Amino acid sequence: MFVPVKTKDGKPLMPTRPNKAGMLIKKGFATPYWSNGVFCIRLNYEPKTRQKQEICVGVDPGSKKEGFTLKSEAHTYLNIQADAHSKVGKKVEKRRILRRGRRSRKCPNRKKKKHNLSNRDRIPAGTRARWDWKLRILQWVSKLYPVTHVCVEDIKARSIERAKKWNTSFSPLEVGKQWFYTEIRKRWQLLTLQGWETQEIRERLGLKKSSKKLSETFDAHCVDSWCLAYHVVGGEGVVDNTDIFCLSPIPIRRRELHRQTPQKGGERPRYGGTTCDGFVKNTLVKHVKHGLTRISGFGKTGISLYSLEGKRLCQNATTEDFKVLTRLNFNYRSGHSSQS
Repeated sequence: MFVPVKTKDGKPLMPTRPNKAGMLIKKGFATPYWSNGVFCIRLNYEPKTRQKQEICVGVDPGSKKEGFTLKSEAHTYLNIQADAHSKVGKKVEKRRILRRGRRSRKCPNRKKKKHNLSNRDRIPAGTRARWDWKLRILQWVSKLYPVTHVCVEDIKARSIERAKKWNTSFSPLEVGKQWFYTEIRKRWQLLTLQGWETQEIRERLGLKKSSKKLSETFDAHCVDSWCLAYHVVGGEGVVDNTDIFCLSPIPIRRRELHRQTPQKGGERPRYGGTTCDGFVKNTLVKHVKHGLTRISGFGKTGISLYSLEGKRLCQNATTEDFKVLTRLNFNYRSGHSSQS
């Protein structure tokens, strides 16, 4: 894996090999740092040239898993397999049900508003979260690599006979996709390919795609995103980097008016919140026993810590047990390069 390089003023340069990055750090010419699990360096001097090559990000959207590949003509720098952001819509629906239920009880509630969203250019919360998750990943990698192009496999809503116009205007998939394309054009050059075109590229290069869509391997989704990037920047038709980097959204529990399930005595205590005693949820810390963990909650016995894979480690950590490192934008873990 190549190491991302930044200038003193924070501008991304072309990545370098790990041995050269280690030499620069050893001589004091560069400062190492981590960005959400990716090792990077920041130069302490002004480089002689800032010449850059074209780097394309291939994006393969999916309902459960998604693939991202950063590639130039010469090298493949990073393969990302991300879990889709698909739980916001259900949370918004549950919030609406609870809000309407409070109106019939003697408890704080918001009165019903006049329906004034019919003529607004508005994206539903679940659709916005799903496509904004892809945009957040693109923005993150563009801070590490000098991205110039984005190639997306175009997906379409299933057509209904005599309702093609209705599908185009009101389908959440079509609305979210067009918003996503508009945001990409503001920052990078956008190209799109149909699914059958991606398949032709894959078959021409002799690459195989796995039927196990949920497996964390290069053959599951990143093989398609690699073909998308290859279509833009070209290069050799042999994949030189099959290591993948897995991402998943952090499950954030916002503060609620009260718990959904009554406790003993029929009471519904308040629940949620993102800060406590100066600490913020989803902060990366280094624990003396568990190593790299993240803060996930606050209880009566102490601070709750979770692993980066989402497994609870303890609920009684104290401030003396760990060292605060940085805030996390998403969970990350390493995957497998290819199927066994």
